[in-house]
Amino acid sequence: MEIKLMLNGREVTASIQADTLLIDFLRARGCLSVKRGCETSNCGLCTVLLDGTPVLSCSVLAARADGHSIQTLEGLQEEAAEFVTFIADQGAEQCGFCNPGFVMNTIALLRENPNPTDDEIRAYLAGNLCRCSGYEGQLRGIRAYLNQRNQG
Repeated sequence: MEIKLMLNGREVTASIQADTLLIDFLRARGCLSVKRGCETSNCGLCTVLLDGTPVLSCSVLAARADGHSIQTLEGLQEEAAEFVTFIADQGAEQCGFCNPGFVMNTIALLRENPNPTDDEIRAYLAGNLCRCSGYEGQLRGIRAYLNQRNQG
């Protein structure tokens, strides 16, 4: 089966098997920020934006992306750079394995709600698992970024 989609702003046409998962399609095209974690759609490591909405690429067939736009962290470096240092400054980037999922969901959150409350941040990031930091560092980092952005 042939699919055509936009991947990080570039048109991609590819032949795939009907059962190819989006995560495998993306990783085969160099999008290594899309990580395989739990393989049960529970950890958030494989989060990508499908037409701007966060989805878990381990639970989406690549065929479903036909005709759509996919963004991975590789295509959002400039947007992510605005706030990732705030997360790292709070000690929330210990091993770094979960960071791409957190960053993708934070980008989606801030696009949808530019000034979220702490509870809204927690709710939006609830599907991301982190074994190192306990989540409060990510929350503090996002809050620090929002506070600086709102002041300047």
